[in-house]
Amino acid sequence: MRLLSAPKTPLHGAPRVTASSAILVDRNSGTVLWEKRAHARRPIASTTKIMTATLVLERLALTQVVKVPPAATRTPLVREGLRRGERVPAWKLFDGLLIFSGNDDAYALAVAVAGSKPRFVKLMNAKARELGLRDTHFTSVSGVIDQGNYSSAWDLAALSRYALRDPRFRETVATKIARVSWSPPTFAKVYINKNQLLGSYRGADGVKTGWTTLAGHCLVASAHRGGRRLIAVVLHSVDPYRDARRLLNFGFALRR
Repeated sequence: MRLLSAPKTPLHGAPRVTASSAILVDRNSGTVLWEKRAHARRPIASTTKIMTATLVLERLALTQVVKVPPAATRTPLVREGLRRGERVPAWKLFDGLLIFSGNDDAYALAVAVAGSKPRFVKLMNAKARELGLRDTHFTSVSGVIDQGNYSSAWDLAALSRYALRDPRFRETVATKIARVSWSPPTFAKVYINKNQLLGSYRGADGVKTGWTTLAGHCLVASAHRGGRRLIAVVLHSVDPYRDARRLLNFGFALRR
């Protein structure tokens, strides 16, 4: 499947970005508008969850009730605090996955889909091959462990363009704050999206943030204005939001 295409003529005058790798894509056509080492393979932190979410939407009914496996509660770093054995509708875990970026949500959903984390990782890599993502390999369902888990700016833009075709995915990644009812003793949770562009950059509507020591700051950003829809990806960036803003501004300023 070919999700992106190179521009017919090179574009000049794009702003400088601090990211080691970056790309700007027209989401409607798939045309690459600008790139910087876009095929370089890099650790991608929690932007991994874009693929996890894609498979969940394709293979699991979000109304299904998921029993949280014990290992999910031991997942390192960012966790929303799922309890061992509690039963949670998949849609709540899905919101936690993309809005809060819970690594425990990723693990619980992966097991619900495939029966185990290793089997889900195999599905992730099979989907990457199906989509033609040549510079992508997954070893993690969340990106919390970056060893051997990598992609490229080009592949993440292509994957995001594919994922954004799903209305549930679009709705979720555009959500700044979600208030979710929960079973006792929790009663309620609030998911706050780490994507600072939402609500501060006109037309911003996604997609996913990420950070680990190896990957640095990563951001897949999307925005729309006047019928034009853009995707910007910056990997290992000193200032991912400034980089993304500059790329998106450049794209929106281009003549059609």
